Amino acid sequence: MRHGRVYYKDQLAGIITETNEGEYVFQYEEQYVINHPESFITFTMPVTHKPYTDNRLFPFFEGLIPEGWLLDIASKSWKINRNDRMGLLLACCQNCIGAVSVEPIPA
Repeated sequence: MRHGRVYYKDQLAGIITETNEGEYVFQYEEQYVINHPESFITFTMPVTHKPYTDNRLFPFFEGLIPEGWLLDIASKSWKINRNDRMGLLLACCQNCIGAVSVEPIPA
């Protein structure tokens, strides 16, 4: 299982997880739900107490991963398979352009 802390404007917004079964889960942090009920990370994932689940990485997070030549460099530098989307998200998205970043949580 792999996890990452998802920050929105330097506030811990939630946790993204890839389960051992290959399912993806995003859960907003309880304090974030209480303190920032209108500050969603994407229109497709409004702030809620309920977790979001999918068998593919959520499109919003997929969009944070580099593409093209930058993906080639990231994949080769960190020795991460281009199809390992969670691995790339955790390796490449700690300092993204924009309001959202993802910080890996060590196992």
